[in-house]
Amino acid sequence: MHITRDSRVSDLATETPATIKIFQEHGIDFCCGGKRPLAEACAERGVDVDLLVAKLQAVTSDVFGDRNWQAAPLQELVAHIQQRFHQPLRDELPRLAGMMAKVVSRHGEHLPDTLYPLQATLAEFADELLQHMAKEDVVLFPAIVAIEAGEAGGGPRIDQPIAVMEADHAHAGQALAQMRALTADYTPPEWACPTFRGLYYGLAELERDMHLHVHLENNILFPRAASMPAAR
Repeated sequence: MHITRDSRVSDLATETPATIKIFQEHGIDFCCGGKRPLAEACAERGVDVDLLVAKLQAVTSDVFGDRNWQAAPLQELVAHIQQRFHQPLRDELPRLAGMMAKVVSRHGEHLPDTLYPLQATLAEFADELLQHMAKEDVVLFPAIVAIEAGEAGGGPRIDQPIAVMEADHAHAGQALAQMRALTADYTPPEWACPTFRGLYYGLAELERDMHLHVHLENNILFPRAASMPAAR
């Protein structure tokens, strides 16, 4: 693939998933905010665009393994999203909330401007994400699978549900960005206890997985589903 300063971030992440690791290393949004040229994304993050292009060209590993999700059946992609992201999130979000409560109870008074708003942001993020995933699992994903299987004749259009899910993704991205800002890029204070450090590590991993999760939906699943003749 020929990559230039004008190549769109989301296009690169979609066509060559191996590039995702590089974007993550430099803090470049490749999902909700990925529909823009490399040069613009690099300027925002203070990254040398020519060096980044060289790194992207050199990448050969694939963070999604050998599966080409652009060509895989949508039913398989939906199952992958549910198994790889949805179910783990239902386990991880309560775990992080529990760690957050412990850290706030012990250290909230030492870092009130960080920990209290962080706890509130995480709680809102978790509540909205759980509702969001339920809507996908119960409504949108079955509709996509049915359309692919030719079983959705006369059924509801999916363009509006997709638009709602994308808006949810954008809001989740804002919450993730707020949590990163509150924690100075998830950097715990030197005196932080193991639970405090584990919380910040878990939040950083949550952000990393959410970016992969949203990328698969916004840039691959949703466009492919919307392009099916029966969906229009």
